[in-house]
Amino acid sequence: MSFTSNTGNAKITVPDIQQRKSQVASSPTNHKKIVCLTAYDYPTARLLDEAGVDVILVGDSLGMVVLGYDSTLPVTVDEMLHHTRAVRRGAHRALVVADMPYGSYHTDMAESLRNAMRFIKDAGAEAVKVEGGERRLELIARFSEAEIPVMAHVGLTPQSVNALGGYHVQGKTPVGAEQLLRDARAVEAAGAFAIVLEAIPRELAAQITKEVRIPTIGIGAGPDCDGQILVLSDMLGLTFGTTPKFSRQYAGVGEIISGAVREYCEDVRNTTFPSDAESYHTPQSGKNRKTISITG
Repeated sequence: MSFTSNTGNAKITVPDIQQRKSQVASSPTNHKKIVCLTAYDYPTARLLDEAGVDVILVGDSLGMVVLGYDSTLPVTVDEMLHHTRAVRRGAHRALVVADMPYGSYHTDMAESLRNAMRFIKDAGAEAVKVEGGERRLELIARFSEAEIPVMAHVGLTPQSVNALGGYHVQGKTPVGAEQLLRDARAVEAAGAFAIVLEAIPRELAAQITKEVRIPTIGIGAGPDCDGQILVLSDMLGLTFGTTPKFSRQYAGVGEIISGAVREYCEDVRNTTFPSDAESYHTPQSGKNRKTISITG
């Protein structure tokens, strides 16, 4: 089966993303890298969509950057569904992928499948993302059988932070690298349409990208992946504290917002806002303006 390449403002689909990989093989110098970003609400999703982002991930990173949690672990299915619906209303061109939060696919298969279907049927996502490699083989295969496209996620998997002992680069040892290669091959064999590679050595990411036939999306995995993703809040300067080494800040939006709010506070306290031009008036103005009488 062949698919037509998606260009311009046409809707991007899972087959379009898959085809990017075949374009690399046929034209390594002319292929287009897959551009991905996270979004959590309507206005940012719309801005990303209109700017030309290929894939919008409604990441469970919203737990930390939007909801103020210490990790992604407390995020619930209902919270993810709420934000996915908002993003879907703002995205008309980009492929919308929803993160399945911790606990939503870690129990029995039937419950996991019901949760995945809710993201597709109720929230309008076009694919879901799950963390884990070989241990998710059966899950990904079952989702794929149910016609739910799956983006896999290997390397540093934030939902495994307790098991991993923190947020550390993965695959630095020969044993760890071999496990990640097995993970990548496993999720591909199970039917995943793409793989997120997070916080792994560039050389290992390049090797995985070369060996698998599905696109790799890097985050802290070097420039040799088929695409890249960042957390929007990190790249816009809207997070507090330190950001990961791999996250490039493209704007200081947080500083802009703080400056605007400080200026507003000053204007209100100095009674320079609102001005007369920003106020409503009675039909008669000037010297003949009458006071409106309100009687009970």
